[in-house]
Amino acid sequence: MTIENISNNKVLDGWHKQYNHQSNVLNCKMRFAIYLPPQATSKNKVPVMYWLSGLTCTDENFMQKAGALRMAAELGIAIVAPDTSPRGENVPDDEKQAYDLGKGAGFYVNATQPPWNKHYQMYDYVVDELPELIETHFPVNSQRVISGHSMGGHGALVIALRNPKLYKSVSAFSPISNPMNCGWGRKAFSAYLGTDPDAWTLYNTWSVYDASELMRKTTAQVPAMVEQGENDDFLEEQLKPNALLLAAKANNYPLTFNMAEGYDHSYYFISSFIDKHIRFHAFNLGLLEQQ
Repeated sequence: MTIENISNNKVLDGWHKQYNHQSNVLNCKMRFAIYLPPQATSKNKVPVMYWLSGLTCTDENFMQKAGALRMAAELGIAIVAPDTSPRGENVPDDEKQAYDLGKGAGFYVNATQPPWNKHYQMYDYVVDELPELIETHFPVNSQRVISGHSMGGHGALVIALRNPKLYKSVSAFSPISNPMNCGWGRKAFSAYLGTDPDAWTLYNTWSVYDASELMRKTTAQVPAMVEQGENDDFLEEQLKPNALLLAAKANNYPLTFNMAEGYDHSYYFISSFIDKHIRFHAFNLGLLEQQ
């Protein structure tokens, strides 16, 4: 796999870089960003936090707005931020160019329905193809943690819950916690996966992409932290954190859930708590003795 470097910026004695590459899984050119902390050298490979962004976002939103790089530099954790969906002229998009379907709204699933199934395989991209590329080209080790926001929080929780041996911990900001039962999720799942939520094809039912359903049933427990703003406009209609809390309680799952008074759905919220989340991951990676 070859990669094309398109930007380099030194920051906090490390490097923020962007790359293009041809994705075999998504059948298009993809872009990702990586922050390599100063500890990352050919003789000292560092763990990676994968960050999954939300609807309409690209790799740039988190890297530029979250304020995460200082703590990553201090603790020696690389950060990788992929795009949120396939892109390109031949990649299908919503006919009405809606923000919650198509480009920018991949929902981190493997689509089974045409025309989406040729390109929209974001689950396999994040779980398999991207980490293989990162571990081949950069001074990182195989230790992974994963985090995300909104649609990306949904993706992070689903991916960690389905692959507990691959991730030391998972965290999410304002995740879409029960997409089977909210407008954003139902619209995306109907298009990408088909209209029958109970139609069984391996890995492609609605329930295997629903964090609440997975947390209720899993027998393998990845340490998880969720941050939710109390003043989030999407709280009740789209995010449905109570479904996740009920699932965790029913399964005695080690979920740390924090309701943040006064905070909304924006990157002001994320930047206020990102250090806590990176320290949470560092603890689970064995880089800190206590959070």
